[in-house]
Amino acid sequence: MKKDLLIAYIALGVICVIWGTTYLALRVGVLHFPPFLFVILRQFIASTVLGSIMLTVGKAAWPSRENIFRQAIAGFFMITLGNGLVAWAEVLIPSGVAAIICSLMPVAVILINVAANREEKPTIPIALGVLIGLVGIVMIFGEHVQDFSKREYQAGIFLIFIAVISWAGGSVWLKKKNTEGNLFLNAALQMFFGGLWLVPCSLMFDNFKNLSWSGEAVISLAYLVVFGSIIAYGCYSYALRKLPMTILSLYAYVNPVVAVILGWLVLDEKLNVTIAVAIGITVAGIYVVNRGYYLSKIWKAQFTR
Repeated sequence: MKKDLLIAYIALGVICVIWGTTYLALRVGVLHFPPFLFVILRQFIASTVLGSIMLTVGKAAWPSRENIFRQAIAGFFMITLGNGLVAWAEVLIPSGVAAIICSLMPVAVILINVAANREEKPTIPIALGVLIGLVGIVMIFGEHVQDFSKREYQAGIFLIFIAVISWAGGSVWLKKKNTEGNLFLNAALQMFFGGLWLVPCSLMFDNFKNLSWSGEAVISLAYLVVFGSIIAYGCYSYALRKLPMTILSLYAYVNPVVAVILGWLVLDEKLNVTIAVAIGITVAGIYVVNRGYYLSKIWKAQFTR
């Protein structure tokens, strides 16, 4: 059990770093490619590779009809709405801003858990840590206030809010329902169906005149397939089964730190002293949440003796 927990935390660390870089890769990709089609290709390729490996080398059993249906639902909320809308939004707003808004995911998880999952109600330290982390995110967010008077920024923000709620709700639901089958094969099915549900969106909204098989587009697609989907989404599926959602959702606080720094280095996006201080506050919030969860486990063990 301790080994599984250690692996789960390592998986969480992988998610924190890799998904922080995917905002930049996605931003580069959608500048050369229609956003929905880009996500469709990413998910179809990743699901085919991961699913094939699990069914052959991993010798995973073919899932039941009920399990396939569950993965199709999860794929719609987490991939179609979660990834798809973020890709669309990144046509309109910088990658760092997208990551900052997505960092609201832990707050969405707590609100959903309070309403629907009484087993993981947050303690006062956990709630305090989330609020501290949120203060850091708001400070970063405040450095971009002048840009939000633009309509395209407003549209991008709205799309990502929907994506955040969909990803958080899908994750909480999946943690309850995704208890059978090979979790990596399940992840492949989620990616496949998530891409499949995006096909009508691509036909309706994508501008195929913007399609350019440039070197940057191909590299960003390859990176997102291998690292963003196969490795990181596989890690997320594992950690989702092993860790409480309150802890797992903390990756959304680390991602914008990585994304903002990369956006500054590669795309010349904004980074100053205020943002650096805000990053420190965000990390402090993450520590408080982890400490709060550790203390809650101790208190629970003492009171149940």
